[in-house]
Amino acid sequence: MEVPPGQGLALCSECRPRGGPERTLLSAPEPREIHAAAGSAPPHPHAHAHAHAHAHRLPAPHSSQGSTPDPPALPFILKDSLVPFRSGPALRVLGPCPSDRAASASQPPLNPFSRRPFYPPRSRAPGFRFHRAAPSPPRSNASPLGKRPRTQPTAPPPTWLVRPWRDPLLSPTQDFSLPGRVLSPSRPAPCQRSSPISRRPRPSQIAAGQGRRQPGPSQAPPPEASLPGASTPRLAPAAERRLWNVRLLSRESPSGTMKAVLRKAGGTGPGEEKQFLEVWEKNRKLKSFNLSALEKHGPVYEDDCFGCLSWSHSETHLLYVAEKKRPKAESFFQTKALDVSASDDEIARLKKPDQAIKGDQFVFYEDWGENMVSKSIPVLCVLDVESGNISVLEGVPENVSPGQAFWAPGDAGVVFVGWWHEPFRLGIRFCTNRRSALYYVDLIGGKCELLSDDSLAVSSPRLSPDQCRIVYLQYPSLIPHHQCSQLCLYDWYTKVTSVVVDVVPRQLGENFSGIYCSLLPLGCWSADSQRVVFDSAQRSRQDLFAVDTQVGTVTSLTAGGSGGSWKLLTIDQDLMVAQFSTPSLPPTLKVGFLPSAGKEQSMLWVSLEEAEPIPDIHWGIRVLQPPPEQENVQYAGLDFEAILLQPGNPPDKTQVPMVVMPHGGPHSSFVTAWMLFPAMLCKMGFAVLLVNYRGSTGFGQDSILSLPGNVGHQDVKDVQFAVEQVLQEEHFDASHVALMGGSHGGFISCHLIGQYPETYRACVARNPVINIASMLGSTDIPDWCVVEAGFPFSSDCLPDLSVWAEMLDKSPIKYIPQVKTPLLLMLGQEDRRVPFKQGMEYYRALKTRNVPVRLLLYPKSTHALSEVEVESDSFMNAVLWLRTHLGS
Repeated sequence: MEVPPGQGLALCSECRPRGGPERTLLSAPEPREIHAAAGSAPPHPHAHAHAHAHAHRLPAPHSSQGSTPDPPALPFILKDSLVPFRSGPALRVLGPCPSDRAASASQPPLNPFSRRPFYPPRSRAPGFRFHRAAPSPPRSNASPLGKRPRTQPTAPPPTWLVRPWRDPLLSPTQDFSLPGRVLSPSRPAPCQRSSPISRRPRPSQIAAGQGRRQPGPSQAPPPEASLPGASTPRLAPAAERRLWNVRLLSRESPSGTMKAVLRKAGGTGPGEEKQFLEVWEKNRKLKSFNLSALEKHGPVYEDDCFGCLSWSHSETHLLYVAEKKRPKAESFFQTKALDVSASDDEIARLKKPDQAIKGDQFVFYEDWGENMVSKSIPVLCVLDVESGNISVLEGVPENVSPGQAFWAPGDAGVVFVGWWHEPFRLGIRFCTNRRSALYYVDLIGGKCELLSDDSLAVSSPRLSPDQCRIVYLQYPSLIPHHQCSQLCLYDWYTKVTSVVVDVVPRQLGENFSGIYCSLLPLGCWSADSQRVVFDSAQRSRQDLFAVDTQVGTVTSLTAGGSGGSWKLLTIDQDLMVAQFSTPSLPPTLKVGFLPSAGKEQSMLWVSLEEAEPIPDIHWGIRVLQPPPEQENVQYAGLDFEAILLQPGNPPDKTQVPMVVMPHGGPHSSFVTAWMLFPAMLCKMGFAVLLVNYRGSTGFGQDSILSLPGNVGHQDVKDVQFAVEQVLQEEHFDASHVALMGGSHGGFISCHLIGQYPETYRACVARNPVINIASMLGSTDIPDWCVVEAGFPFSSDCLPDLSVWAEMLDKSPIKYIPQVKTPLLLMLGQEDRRVPFKQGMEYYRALKTRNVPVRLLLYPKSTHALSEVEVESDSFMNAVLWLRTHLGS
């Protein structure tokens, strides 16, 4: 008998193998056939029919010696992605219906899985009914797996027939019937993008409607739509969605047979968050370790500054970085509650109290600044995969904080980067100039060895496939926060360090302009351990390069392309996976094999997906030379660039408004890659000018060093010069020009509306630097304030009056009396890089002068304002602000 679409039949406990999970048959055989397949004696031929009649109030069939009628097919919901089984997806049994509880109050039913008494939950939301069918006849006493007699239950096990299932991530007071899917007997349940742990859809997928496949236009509506209690799926309020599961890190073992996954799960309340380290083999989870319950350390670091997850070469141990376990602290006046239920003997034998330090509950712990507020003292931890033991490595110098660690050749020790944290910690995000060095700690003797110069800064060490050499980035100056770096090579056996690629002072023609990436990809070595592949900004583009570590030659792998930008994701056995995009083309994946040495120019890329360019977006790069009066005397002859996006074929080009966007940093750059905000503004009819002023990365080290001491002047003049040149050449509407910038880009924007108030009709600033002098004592990078003002930074002395005066003179707040441009301020209240008080200072100064100003303060957002709700709200407000003050 074939089951009609959307219907199925549940197997009772008699129809399953002993200890097997509950299954759903996609075709309905005869009851005798079901029990024969299950390996037990056939019951009464009408047992299932009577059960169905009881559950659905149907008339029971009568026995006859002629033919046995088929049991009626029942409406059934196929709940997929829970426990895959040969016959289809499993079903969750939650408990009997209320009407059956009273009848079985004296003798609770047995759990169909464990054969133990089943006590259902005390309360269950309406809309769920689990009907118990008629008792099955006694089973044979012979076990199908052996000759030992079965243990007879005291009561016959019930058969559970399920009605609509509710997802636990939704509100417990709302009905939610999962949309079903018609399955054929020959095809298993579809594999949804679900959590590999719970096999349920992730909360983000449920919110996006991806938890279950919705019926298509030609598909019949799900059978549960007609059931009582079925309703439209509705998400619960945020306070009620308490369960979440997030993957933080994952790494494959060297052989590729296993995978380690660091996962964070828990609830929204304090102390409910837990971290698990799982070991997977293909689609099977081998082990799961509750790191929070073991209490060997604090939370595991998952960031790209300190975080790592490294397999040993023998695949028996895992190395990671976690917060050092802090001693328990309590108030001087904290007392423990008296256990009144304890007997006198128990009170007399009180256990030794937990050793908590009184008065230390409010001790301040330094952190590593923006986006690293919960990270203070990292430690190296090793997990024994077989035994589950966790060891915190000793031997790390006390004056450094370890991170970016991996196993040394032979698993005899660990190589890591150590950052100085004395006399106090500074913000480390986007700051590659933090003093650090490469170390090796011996696991046998506990001795720690210095492998690099400890007066510079290093980053991202990577071990070659033959385990003979380590390549890493080294920054020769601690002054700019990001700069051109060296590529260094350390030979593990000869202990010799060499510089493979040196700092490039200035680009000559189309030659290589230096390395400006802050991290090397985890997979960057070629299979022969001779070449290293990376991506780096080259003026206003980002290209892929291969470096021969033997001779130091640098070869472009993307030269002669369409002018877009590339990002290397990984390389494995010379197979490279990269991302390519342009300002009018969203990112696409490309793969290609690294050619042999000397033939890199013949690199061939294959697209894994074809993306269509966004129509009506034209873009190009403008090379600009500053006028003689704006030349930097110390670094003369430097040029800069700007990327211009404009609408394609506008009716009247003289009516096109322009939005000018200087980048932040200031030592960063715009590249010809996909950027959402500029593309959307261009589609709305704006021309967008992205300016890489002198001091941007990708133009040589001289360009970067030319800006410290000249902020507020050189960068501002460059942007204004670019605006005037583009308006003159493209004939855009010069009376409708606006500014939009964040961080140092907001610093430049606020300077421009003060120094050139007649040029700009509107301005949008995101977390801008307003007063360098007042920011010095509140930011996580006080050295930035000193260095960009043109002075050397020292942690053991305070600036004198001349330094304070120079900082104030270079700040936008100096030009407050000239400002008349309407300004929209967007501030993150949790910003540690540029504290929101900077924007508040500017807001109050403008309000007192009756300048149109609007302030948006996002209470839980940080410097980037990158949360989904914040990013969408800020963009909509920015567009409305521009429309209001530039006109439609």
